[in-house]
Amino acid sequence: MIQRSPIRIGTRGSALALAQAHSVMAAARAAFAGREFEIKVIKTTGDRLQTAALTEGKMLPRGLFTKELEEALFNQEVDIAVHSLKDLPTDLPEGLELGGVGPRADVREVLVYRDLAEMSARVEPQAEWRPGSRPVRGFRADLRWATLPSGAVIATSSNRRAAQAMALRPDCRVVPIRGNVGSRLQKLWDQLEIDATLLAMAGLLRLNYDIGPGGRLRVNPRLPPARRAEIVGPPEGLLATLIEPEEMLPAVGQGAVGMEVRAGDSLAVDVCAALDHFNTRQSVLAERAFLKAMGGGCQSPVAGYARVVGHQLQLRAAAFLEGRVRCAEDRRPVRRAEELGNAVAAKLL
Repeated sequence: MIQRSPIRIGTRGSALALAQAHSVMAAARAAFAGREFEIKVIKTTGDRLQTAALTEGKMLPRGLFTKELEEALFNQEVDIAVHSLKDLPTDLPEGLELGGVGPRADVREVLVYRDLAEMSARVEPQAEWRPGSRPVRGFRADLRWATLPSGAVIATSSNRRAAQAMALRPDCRVVPIRGNVGSRLQKLWDQLEIDATLLAMAGLLRLNYDIGPGGRLRVNPRLPPARRAEIVGPPEGLLATLIEPEEMLPAVGQGAVGMEVRAGDSLAVDVCAALDHFNTRQSVLAERAFLKAMGGGCQSPVAGYARVVGHQLQLRAAAFLEGRVRCAEDRRPVRRAEELGNAVAAKLL
């Protein structure tokens, strides 16, 4: 019997990246029974820069979370590289291609904040006012942009989120925050000078979190007890409010997982093609064409969300440049995704 080598799936080592890679591997095993697949963790530049702020105007390397994964593909250390598609540059190195895109998860943003009741029990009342001090804040469930107090401090590492937050509430303040999802949630709970943070719902779902009654952020209770016991949950006392795309547009590719392969690697190409979700792929192709035409990368303050509506592909996008907010939308037949992205960008340039 000929022993076939396993197909190696490359990924970053964060909890979210591993969850995405394991999801891809499970789907691949289901589609290719008898084939062996294994996961190989690759440390990226972005993982080594977890303490660096992405919103301080610094010139950061292209492909912050993808470069080393692509090198592993070229060196044949891995056969498929799994990325959060919002991190994947629009121009891929020659010899590599986007082999497939998995079904898109929830694209919405989430506003996460401390529970007022939990904070009241946690913090000792301040005996005497001091210059420059302010009350330690928590909030009731269903906090909205309109109900954030003036001067509220919102933490995010995303230029896009920061720009949209300031456009919606210019009387609030945005500060940088770094780290993976778990560490950002812990920082929100620990650092009382921060009032709220913004995260992607897709990431929370892939980490097996959900939003329960009263807006409480928790481990998904529908998981089997043994699986729940393995998951490190969010800090107790955090609440969350979903933000619809009509209020805050997501990042290009948000909620989608991309599979990058070597061009001409027929086996890896076939695996990715079997896992490809057509509507998601067309949507993100339109978004990525828009981003490329805008001359941007994953750190650019632009946003775009495409979705299939009937037999049409609709794209809504926004650019937050030079203190101005510009929005545009258009639609095309589903298979004309890149044309759609270019057309929407032309309206904003």
